[in-house]
Amino acid sequence: MTAAPAVAATTRIALVSFPGIRAFDASVITEVWGVDRTDRGVPPFELRRTAAATTPIPLRGGLSLTPDRTLSWLARADLIVVPGLDDHVTPAPEPVLEALRRAHSRGTPIAALCGGAFTLAQAGLLDGRRAVTHWNLTELLRTRHPGITVVPDALFVHDDNLWTSAGTAAGIDLCLHLVRTAHGAETAATIARSMVTAPFRTGTQAQFIEHPTPHTDRDADTLADVRAFALTHLAEPHTVAELADRAGMSPRSFARHFQATTGTTPLRWLITQRIAAAQKLLERTDLPLPEVARRTGFGSEITMRQHFATHLATSPRDYRLAFHRTPPGTGVDTPAPHP
Repeated sequence: MTAAPAVAATTRIALVSFPGIRAFDASVITEVWGVDRTDRGVPPFELRRTAAATTPIPLRGGLSLTPDRTLSWLARADLIVVPGLDDHVTPAPEPVLEALRRAHSRGTPIAALCGGAFTLAQAGLLDGRRAVTHWNLTELLRTRHPGITVVPDALFVHDDNLWTSAGTAAGIDLCLHLVRTAHGAETAATIARSMVTAPFRTGTQAQFIEHPTPHTDRDADTLADVRAFALTHLAEPHTVAELADRAGMSPRSFARHFQATTGTTPLRWLITQRIAAAQKLLERTDLPLPEVARRTGFGSEITMRQHFATHLATSPRDYRLAFHRTPPGTGVDTPAPHP
């Protein structure tokens, strides 16, 4: 999957609510965009809870959500986020579906968490497009909406300004990814730290990882040590064979255990970590681009530029222009990314 930016300045966020949405997803959206973190350098977000009417909406577990705007506010939003559903086969209200259709026709990015993909599907927005949902709902989405290309194994997917995510924690990943693409890696990391969650998981990472057995627990500890080594020596070239040797495994066994533990391949993981480190250096320092490429292990500015284009749909130079924070001349180093 090729990641693409959401909007240059997603500061007005609309949470779309109606009876049947999941309280957890509404809480995730509120935690990411509804908390004032301006004292830590996070931009001021305006999060609005929108619905067909502003009367309280009952949620599962004895909770309720009180909208503060009607669906007409979606015309002002930079980003619209749709929570998942408690019952994935219950139709969303037609006013909600129509408001989502109008927003998409205006070009407003729309993100759906977990089973929220069913709401976008009911609106007809996912026909002929790629989408993902919770792994346990993949077949249901494919059966009920055969016009959708359902991606069976990803954390989140982007297609034509529409974002969908896998279940539960993947909704957090998608929200942080949308913050990252609009406001930079450092802003996303600040929010992630306050939520005590990992700041960087790519959409191509597998959403379902088998629980390890006692034997593979030991393998996981070994692999964690290898990942920590790679992160602290990010400027150096690494091969699967070299990392496997450090883990005391054959390259084939190492690759298999790495995928089972992390949900991605060793080289793909290494590339995403290099990109994350480069993003932070571009945001925090005025180091020349060749030096950023050297410190993060890309070797050359050309290689770094190619990976930025593939994974972030931008160039290192444009990324720095959009997100650079540190005054010129500081040359501040960045800590290693999350292992």
